[in-house]
Amino acid sequence: MRLARNGDRQAFSELVSRRQTWIRNLMRRSSGDRALADDLSQQVFLQAWKSLPQLRDPARFGPWLKQLAVNVWLQHVRRNDPVREADELRDEAAATDAAARVAMDLDAALATLAHDARLCIVLAYHEGMTHDEIASLTDIPVGTVKSHIRRGTLRLREQLAAYTGQSGTTQDS
Repeated sequence: MRLARNGDRQAFSELVSRRQTWIRNLMRRSSGDRALADDLSQQVFLQAWKSLPQLRDPARFGPWLKQLAVNVWLQHVRRNDPVREADELRDEAAATDAAARVAMDLDAALATLAHDARLCIVLAYHEGMTHDEIASLTDIPVGTVKSHIRRGTLRLREQLAAYTGQSGTTQDS
């Protein structure tokens, strides 16, 4: 870590090789698109290379890199999704269509969620973060994070009910 902070490209390359799968999986789950996830992951590591000297505590590299990844994702969404209401309408229509399909996998189900809901679910279930951590990382209020996770989880259950043979419309869990 110290060598990479001092500009050693080989040391940074080692850091990338250790963390690239983790970052790509985070981006793939967030975006639902492998090619986009690869592009965004490259952006994360490029930004990490440029900002690495600013990292004061090398032991915080993992959380710092996760923060960079979330920021890159949010920047991508803001840059490429100026009309959020249109995205939510598309997601509603996709959810209705998706419920009719029997063979939907988790990535396809995640792709039907609004960007913020998908990010909150990925950070909660894939990254194991608490609601407070997600709120802090994304600048989304804790109540909204909880709402995104709850509604998104219910929608995922409905869409993936064919895999479990359940109706997907449970009251509480």
